[in-house]
Amino acid sequence: MAAERNESALAAQQRAVAAQARVSRARAFFFPELTATGTYTRRPNQTTREVGGQQVIIQRYNAFGANLVARMTLFDARGFPLYRAAKRESEAAGMESVEARRQVSFEAANAFLITLQEQQVFQAAEQRIAFARQSLADAQARAKGGLASTNDVTRAEVEVATAEVELISARNLAQTSRLELGFLLVEPVEGALAAPQQLLEDAARPLDTHDSIIPGAVERRPDILAGQLRVESLEANAWEPLARLLPALGVSATYRLTNEQGLAGRTGDGFLAADLTWNLFDGGERYAERHERVALARAAELELEQGTRRVDVDIQRARVALENARAALTQSELATRAAKQNAEEQGILYRQGLSTALTLADASLRLFEAEVALARSRYSLGVALLGLRAAVGLDPLGKEP
Repeated sequence: MAAERNESALAAQQRAVAAQARVSRARAFFFPELTATGTYTRRPNQTTREVGGQQVIIQRYNAFGANLVARMTLFDARGFPLYRAAKRESEAAGMESVEARRQVSFEAANAFLITLQEQQVFQAAEQRIAFARQSLADAQARAKGGLASTNDVTRAEVEVATAEVELISARNLAQTSRLELGFLLVEPVEGALAAPQQLLEDAARPLDTHDSIIPGAVERRPDILAGQLRVESLEANAWEPLARLLPALGVSATYRLTNEQGLAGRTGDGFLAADLTWNLFDGGERYAERHERVALARAAELELEQGTRRVDVDIQRARVALENARAALTQSELATRAAKQNAEEQGILYRQGLSTALTLADASLRLFEAEVALARSRYSLGVALLGLRAAVGLDPLGKEP
């Protein structure tokens, strides 16, 4: 949905369409041009002459004329590099459109995972406040029965208030992340979101199982391919100033129609002409433009080399992030199980008078923090896998764009 609706992807697609139009314009250089013009002239006087005993109208009151001119360039060396440059530029724009769709897809995928994460944090906050309210009820009952002091009730009330603040914060973050996801999808996000189990299962697999997608990353990355095509376009464009050293040969045909026969007695006349244009000296402009375009092509080539070298760094950083995320998830799962068991035990002990309200509140806080860390770790693992797929030139689903 994001790739099809988001304005960034659509704008890149329109730029590709514009680049293709420039190819058509460059191709028009090799085709003939046909021009038709018509004129009407109103004169205050009419001019006649006697020729061979007949009156011939030289100029009429109302004169009509039409010209048809066909022209074709037989040879102009500039057209070839300009056409090649436009074609490579169009191909580069097409690759950039693919890359824009890919990046928008990753943005939407990341936003989707973050939305799920914040929803789970919100659920953890709801569980915390429910636990805090139950603890408050227990503290009030024990204090009423003389089994605990009012300090326990006060401590439980503070825990409830703190849990309510966390709940409000978690709810606002969940709503904000949902709005961001809707912005990327260009459509409001309603209802519950289903966790992408396949992605999360793939992310949880051993790290070396993902190494098979790394080879060929440079050849797959649309941004690298677009950079290569753009360099070729700039190199072709750099040859155009040198092409001006050669002469241009053209041919034209003109046919004229009029209602004034004149002394020649013809209403139609035409001619064919050939012209050779050779710009022998232009003040050095062509050489200056050549040097400028060569420098721009070289600069683009250097940037491409840097971007190509960066691919390996991106892949290694993504692998490290994926490995760290797997380790963090394992630790979070262990911590959550321990915190849940501790909270349950402290609740039982408190109701039996063997624990304090402070210890119970601390156990509740530790459980909440562990559940939040687990939610973040679970979906951070998915984000890490998306990062690896982005680095090797795949789409969020692990396919070639």
